[in-house]
Amino acid sequence: MFQNLNKKFITLIIHTIRMQLLRKKASILVILISLVSSISLMAQNSSSLPRSTPEAEGVSSSGIIRFIESEEKSKIELHSFMILRHGKVIAEGWWDPYKSSLRHTLYSASKTFTSTAIGFAVAENRIRLTDKVISFFPNDLPDSISPNLASLTVRDVLIMSDGQFPEPSSIAATSKNWVKGFLATPIVNKPGSVFLYNSMGTFMLSAIVQKVTGQKVIDYLKPRLFDPLGISGMDWEENMMSVNTGGWGLRVKTEDMAKLGQLYLQKGIWNGKQIIPATWIEEASTEKIIQHPDLAQSKKDSSDWEQGYCYQIWRCRHHAFRADGAFGQFIIVMPDQDVVVAIQAETPDMQNEINLLWDNLLPAIKKNKIPEDQHAFYALKAKLLVLSIKPSTGSFSAFTANKNLNKYFIMEPNNNHFQSVSIHIKDSICQFIINTNADTYNLYYGAGFWEPRQTNKPGPSLVSAAQENWALLSPYKVASSFYWKDDQTLVMVMRYIESPHTEITTCHFDGNKITVDIERSFDYGSKKSEMTGVLK
Repeated sequence: MFQNLNKKFITLIIHTIRMQLLRKKASILVILISLVSSISLMAQNSSSLPRSTPEAEGVSSSGIIRFIESEEKSKIELHSFMILRHGKVIAEGWWDPYKSSLRHTLYSASKTFTSTAIGFAVAENRIRLTDKVISFFPNDLPDSISPNLASLTVRDVLIMSDGQFPEPSSIAATSKNWVKGFLATPIVNKPGSVFLYNSMGTFMLSAIVQKVTGQKVIDYLKPRLFDPLGISGMDWEENMMSVNTGGWGLRVKTEDMAKLGQLYLQKGIWNGKQIIPATWIEEASTEKIIQHPDLAQSKKDSSDWEQGYCYQIWRCRHHAFRADGAFGQFIIVMPDQDVVVAIQAETPDMQNEINLLWDNLLPAIKKNKIPEDQHAFYALKAKLLVLSIKPSTGSFSAFTANKNLNKYFIMEPNNNHFQSVSIHIKDSICQFIINTNADTYNLYYGAGFWEPRQTNKPGPSLVSAAQENWALLSPYKVASSFYWKDDQTLVMVMRYIESPHTEITTCHFDGNKITVDIERSFDYGSKKSEMTGVLK
């Protein structure tokens, strides 16, 4: 590991450890933490954000620990987080098997990237916010254009006041031409007057950018946003007409999320250069419409979804604002504190996820630099080094009894189109082979550890019914483990580690019969798909 490190840096590491030993203040753990931290700092490349320590930037390490521990004690499953103060990373962590090098599906946090593309297009005089949506798609208009449809503007779509009811998300599943489907949806309220969350509206913004630039949003943003910020390796889902989905589907790394937040915090300046106008950042992040204007003030005061909506950005309490994606994907910008927090997670309670941030991290942020607290700092570093989502181990006796299992089952007709399944367990690896009408999937699971692999088997997704080009996302990176709940019950857990989600497959054995249950993590035990089969 050391052979590629600069000699000057190695000398610095050795000197740091020697000084700690001489002072007799450092335990072996502290020395190891110092070593790992030094190597981590050297590993940062020129496109990475600068690093610092919490106390040096006026934040208590103890407060960050409380934030992490409160999240871990809750029903929130954190996958990663990054905290920036004064533009520097002061704490970051990934729960194994999630890694800093992995992308993660943002769901609706993608919307803020789409609105940023609109901002660039406005700055380049390609689009005006007052432009009528129908003006961009003359070949996709319905036979009859209502006054409300005729008046719908880009700005109306940006602030989720398209006027449609209900939100036409079903178009993604029922139509190849989403633009035509959106424009054919009746607009029952005057555009600009009523808030209704509308992901297909955000898709329309993506389609508009592509229409006026000749580029997909991801390609249009590359030289304007991604390259200047040092963001690479991103991808974005597309519909069947090769338009980025806009309202969801972007995959980037945790640090990439933090960079976008920092750009907004800095009013569009990056490395001393104004890459997007400050006037756009200000306009895009200030309240434009209220979700529930008649809601009691007490309920508004306790909700981060009732502080107002901007240009594909939510306002928060404490004068903050955020990009916001399903299951807890957040980029939270706190101008009053000069702080950015990026989080990747899976949770059914996104409000509580933010509450724990306000309750634990916010009080830890001070106006000025605070005294060093080596005990708390090294406790934080130690905690960050061992973050993990631990696989279940199950029954050791059942594992021992079935450590060389080898069975093949013919499945009864089922909605998953499984024709047969094979289960082969040898030592610490379980191989689960699924044969469908069209494909064969070889899946591998580790006994009490996460086995890293890739698979072409699509994972669970909120938008799995959409008519998209799913081949763009394959192969999927996964980390999987298995355990025996009892002698007759095998549980296999497959984490799709570039998404928030997990698929749990449970096999119940009863003589020569098998029942296979498949659950998606985001159903939280409320739904499952059940199949039966017979040993061959």
